[in-house]
Amino acid sequence: MTIEINLLPWREQRRERHSKRFHLALVAMAVVGLAGGAGMTLYYQHALDIQQQRNAHITDQSARLDRDIRSIREYEAQIERLEAQIAVFQRLQEGRPQTVHVFNQLAESLEEGVHYTQLTRQGELLSLTGLAENNRQVSDQLRALGAAPAFAVPNLSEVESDQGQDRRRFSLNVPQRMPGQPLAEEDES
Repeated sequence: MTIEINLLPWREQRRERHSKRFHLALVAMAVVGLAGGAGMTLYYQHALDIQQQRNAHITDQSARLDRDIRSIREYEAQIERLEAQIAVFQRLQEGRPQTVHVFNQLAESLEEGVHYTQLTRQGELLSLTGLAENNRQVSDQLRALGAAPAFAVPNLSEVESDQGQDRRRFSLNVPQRMPGQPLAEEDES
């Protein structure tokens, strides 16, 4: 007696079970792969959105900072202009007493018989034109200007006789001496 075992239907069922499991595993892996890919895509998209928000915030802050820098530069330029104006006002304010002092010294040093006809000032140099009755009065006037504390050594540029009158017309330049400036500067020139 021989026993015949038919394994084919069993093998066939087993093969179908393995095929189903394989196909299920394949589908499950495909689903897991797609889900993982979609998850990674969402994660990277979310990270990209956050980075774009950061970039937009940085760009906005950078633009705001640029505006602030521009306004600060405008304020600094305005401050420089105001400081320059203040310096001019201070120089003018400081020069007021000096101008009065110069005129007082000119009046005090004026010798008898001498008249000034023109006075011009260029920087710290005064140019005087005047009339005197004789050459001695012109010399006395030069000495008086040289002795005045507001002036340095005067420089006589010309003396000529006034036509038709018995007078001398003279021109001279005298540098102003700043208050507190030593007299030694006169000896050097």
